[in-house]
Amino acid sequence: MVKATNLGFPRIGLQRELKRAVEAYWDGRISRADLEEAGRELRRRHWLVQREAGLDIIPSNDFSFYDQVLDMACTVGAVPDRYRLGIGGADSGGGTGGDAGGSIDLDVMFAMARGTAGNGLAPLEMTKWFDTNYHYIVPELAPGQRFSLAGDKPVAEFREAQDLGITTRPVLVGPLTFLWLSKPAQAGQAGGGHEGAPLALLDNLLPVYGELLQRLAGAGAQWVQLDEPILALDLPQEVRSAFPRAYEALAGAAPGLKLFLATYFGDLGENLDLALDLPVDALHLDLVRGPGQLDRALARGVPSQLSLSLGVVDGRNVWRTDLDRALTQVERAAAALGPDRVLVAPSCSLLHVPMDLALEEDLDPEIRSWLAFAQQKLEEVVIIARGAGQGRAAVAAQLAENAAALEAFRSSPRRHLPQVQERVKALRPEDSRRTVPLAERRRAQREHLGLPRHLPTTTIGSFPQTPELRALRAQWRRGELSTAEYEAALRVEIDRVIQLQEMLGLDVLVHGEPERNDMVEYFAEQLQGFAFTGHGWVQSYGSRCVKPPILYGDVARPKAMTVDWITHAQSRTAKPVKGMLTGPVTIMQWSFVRDDVPRAEVCRQLALAIRDEIADLEAAGIRVIQLDEPAFREAMPLRRDQWDEYVDWATECFRLATAVVAPETQIQTHMCYSEFNNIMDAIIALDADVLLIEASRSKMELLDAFQGFKYPADVGPGVYDIHSPRVPPVEEMAELLRKAVAVLPVGQIWVNPDCGLKTRRYEEVQPALRRMVVAAQMVRAELAGEKAGD
Repeated sequence: MVKATNLGFPRIGLQRELKRAVEAYWDGRISRADLEEAGRELRRRHWLVQREAGLDIIPSNDFSFYDQVLDMACTVGAVPDRYRLGIGGADSGGGTGGDAGGSIDLDVMFAMARGTAGNGLAPLEMTKWFDTNYHYIVPELAPGQRFSLAGDKPVAEFREAQDLGITTRPVLVGPLTFLWLSKPAQAGQAGGGHEGAPLALLDNLLPVYGELLQRLAGAGAQWVQLDEPILALDLPQEVRSAFPRAYEALAGAAPGLKLFLATYFGDLGENLDLALDLPVDALHLDLVRGPGQLDRALARGVPSQLSLSLGVVDGRNVWRTDLDRALTQVERAAAALGPDRVLVAPSCSLLHVPMDLALEEDLDPEIRSWLAFAQQKLEEVVIIARGAGQGRAAVAAQLAENAAALEAFRSSPRRHLPQVQERVKALRPEDSRRTVPLAERRRAQREHLGLPRHLPTTTIGSFPQTPELRALRAQWRRGELSTAEYEAALRVEIDRVIQLQEMLGLDVLVHGEPERNDMVEYFAEQLQGFAFTGHGWVQSYGSRCVKPPILYGDVARPKAMTVDWITHAQSRTAKPVKGMLTGPVTIMQWSFVRDDVPRAEVCRQLALAIRDEIADLEAAGIRVIQLDEPAFREAMPLRRDQWDEYVDWATECFRLATAVVAPETQIQTHMCYSEFNNIMDAIIALDADVLLIEASRSKMELLDAFQGFKYPADVGPGVYDIHSPRVPPVEEMAELLRKAVAVLPVGQIWVNPDCGLKTRRYEEVQPALRRMVVAAQMVRAELAGEKAGD
């Protein structure tokens, strides 16, 4: 019989209970025992939800207090000594595992993720999980790294589910993916998915995975899921060759245990044959991102011992599944392999979608009828499995209702704006080109803005969203505060932020964004074509959750979105204040985007809306405009043969939004937690005047991409990590600037934090910015001394 399964479930809880518990623990408001109990309760609820949905096989160990890659690093003992020694070493009871005397202490794990306060430990690097807006902590592995089983979290959580009468399939990050996503400990070597990843450590790592599989088998596990999403990438031959050797070892470690190999986020391409021939018992294929690979697998021949798990329900978007189309795919596989060798699943973990559409009572009923969140997607999986196993008559009512909803979605007039479509069709190549070359613009901007000759300072945009600000916004949304009262209070906050920046000595200021709930949702709320949820939260990293808008139709800007706030801030200072906008690629990538038209067309519509806003800002006298594109690298296809097409339209859209300004108006952009080495041509093609990037966690390693490349525009490499409560000392920031000066011409370097300051507290922000300005002044003085000495 065709079985229904799942690859992973959202962790955060219906009301973001995980976020609240973790942050309460960090703040000292609850004990470790309270935090661990909150985790147990969330796991219990989520297993029961999946059982009640009718799944045949339910995952475990998909829960984490921070992220699954960090959990795997702790489980195999890949903890740099500085964290063990700095926080107190192994835990004698509890922590991330549960082995008495063997597991990694929970505070050690959090230190690896966030660093420690004051002048304490810096965190490990963080970067994007493939092409999603989820982030993971990059494991740091020493040369000759020794691994050991340092906890039994996967076993402990399997046993928790057993106590509920549920035999789960534990989920582990596969060994090749774990190593590919790691980085060597030596400074200057790339990691996080590069050819420099420490794959030579595989033989050290496999025995620890084998021991873990044995423990899971001993606890009663029948299946273990090994996630190897790197099989959707272009892999070097040495990595491809390592897969058979690794999986032979894993298959032999616990012979009675069945291995479920999960691939996702794309078509396996040339890796399909490799995956089909591995000694595993089931292979999961993402048929949403790679629909053609099922036919290729069946034509090639699926080994007789291998079952196929078919990811026919989109685990990364919120639209209802076309059940007829999905069922047809599953029926084809069942006819070829037999129903007992076919499983139905979402395309990937449901970590990337909200939990339950039933909470959205205030959402427009028509739009609500088009959607499916995690719990509804499980229902779709079960319907498809039942239809394939018992025949379409068993699910005829559900198929009919689904077909009617999809037809209503496709034909809804509210999704189409002819005037927007005509404007896109009328675009000319010159609409996305600035009229004056970069070198001439730089001279005009320096003269016009009155910036320091070397190392001008700025921030990325947002200042802390204090509890008072959040309470103010909640009062206004509830109607307890008039719009006039709300806006007056926000102007007072903007005045305070401007005064603070002037006191600190920053050169280019920001208004602090007190009016914004989120860098994407804020703009989407003012554009046509978007819908919004009340509870549609998804995890971005750690305790950070975002609520992506739902982009369901053509996009237009009815009126100016930011001009009043920015001009108010500019009226309070003689220094330049930046207009702060989110770019079209990021708005698209960080929304649940429509899938009925090409993404390039969606992006052009967004670019035109932003172009109009930029024109209004410039007309109002704003001469520095920052268009943030942190999702630019994330949105690139995983396969390199698809990069050129993406880069062509993505860079066109950025230029389309910005080319409307005069040469004297400076265009800045911000990108964070991205690898630039392979996309420098694309970054140059944006034709921005200033590029602000995250660089502090990697200790300026990202600047390796600029070395020898002669990047033509200005660059602001971040000198302190805003995702940590730690306040770096002046000398540390100064040393990072010296590293930047060694790579880039000093006249091109700006000084700034890694990212916006929204999630930090003023007790951290104020001293950190003060130290940043002092570091810039120190290095300026050093440079002046060198020139005087010459």
